[in-house]
Amino acid sequence: MKHKKSISVLVILIILLSTIACAAGLFWSGEATEKEFQAITGERVKVLGEGLYKNDSLSVASQGKASDFITLFLAIPLMSISLTAAIRGSFRGRLFLSGTLGYFLYTYMSYTFLWTYNRFFIVYVFLMSLSFFAFILCLTGFDIQNMPSMFKKKLPVKILGGFQLFIAFMIGILWLSKIAPSILNDAVPAGLEHYTTLVIQGMDLGFVVPTAALSGILLIKRRPLGYLLSSIIILKGITMLTAISAMIVNMSLNGVEINSIEAVIFPVFNVLAVICLVILIKNTEKKAEAI
Repeated sequence: MKHKKSISVLVILIILLSTIACAAGLFWSGEATEKEFQAITGERVKVLGEGLYKNDSLSVASQGKASDFITLFLAIPLMSISLTAAIRGSFRGRLFLSGTLGYFLYTYMSYTFLWTYNRFFIVYVFLMSLSFFAFILCLTGFDIQNMPSMFKKKLPVKILGGFQLFIAFMIGILWLSKIAPSILNDAVPAGLEHYTTLVIQGMDLGFVVPTAALSGILLIKRRPLGYLLSSIIILKGITMLTAISAMIVNMSLNGVEINSIEAVIFPVFNVLAVICLVILIKNTEKKAEAI
C-alpha cells in the first residue's frame, strides 16, 4: 500500500478522535431542559436541552446519537480491521478502508456544517480534515488502469452500475421534491427548523448523486475508474445507509415525525447495498490480495 505510514497515522488519529466524539455524543449527560421555541422562519422547534447536542433540535439530536452509535460500533471497528488488512497488502482491505473513509468524511462534514455549535466543533473539523486527506491518499495509492484485472470478468457490471444509477436518481428526486416547493413558492423548506440551510441535501445533490451516476455509467462501460468509484460508493453507502436507518429508528423512538417515504426507501437501499457488496467481494480476484 502506497503512503502506508501517512495513511496509518491519519487513520489512527481518526479512530481515536471519533471514539471520543461518539462517546461524548452518546454519554454526555446533564440536567434535561427540553424546550420549544419559534424559529425566525415561524416553525415551532423542540430542542433536546441536554448533553452535547443540547442546542440541537430533537430531530437532529436523535440522528446524531444514532450516527454516533453506528460510527462507534460499526464504522470504527470496520476501519480498524480494513487498515490492518490494507497494511498487509490486501486489495479488499484497501477498498474497505477507502469506502469507510468516505463515510467518515461525509459524516464529519455534516457535523461541522449542520450541527449547532458545541464544544466538539474543532474535533469535528479535525476529523473532517483527517478523513479528507486520508481518503485522497488511499485513492492515489490505487493503480487505476489495472483495476479491471482485480475483478473477475463475470462481475455483473450492469447490475452494480444500475444500482448506483437507481440510487442517484431516487435520492435526486427525493431531495428535489423537498426543495422545489420552497423555490417555486418562495417558502421555507419543510423541516428546516432553526437551521440556516439544507446541508445534507446540498451534500447529496452536489457530491453523492453525481458521483454515483458517473460511477454507475463508467462501471457499465467497464472503464477502470468505474471499478474503483463503484467499490467506494457501495462500501460508503452501506455504512452511511446503516447510520440513516438507525437515525430513522431513533427518531421514531423519540417521537419525531418521519417522512414515510424516507422511512421506507433508505432501509431498502441499505439492503440492496449489502447485496451489491456481497456480489462485488465474491467477484474480486484472489490474486488481487497480494497487489
